[in-house]
Amino acid sequence: MAKISEFQAKEVVNVEDGKRLGHIGDLDVNLSSGKIDNLIIPGAGKMMGLLGRENDVVIPWRNIVRIGSDVILVRFYDAPPGEYPSSKES
Repeated sequence: MAKISEFQAKEVVNVEDGKRLGHIGDLDVNLSSGKIDNLIIPGAGKMMGLLGRENDVVIPWRNIVRIGSDVILVRFYDAPPGEYPSSKES
């Protein structure tokens, strides 16, 4: 069994482009099933936080490729502004 603190210590990396997305800040948990639906990575601060933050990165659990000892590999596609950034359906 894994603890959330163990997940938060791992860096999340996109296998599509090798970009480091950050560290997990929160999880979306389905209360009916008890399963994790999404990983949430907080958006980066803008100009020392004065102008707010960028949108959080939301990665569906199904997009996790591999959970390693120090990194979580995910398949993430950027969405245009205003759209839910999760994954492209094949």
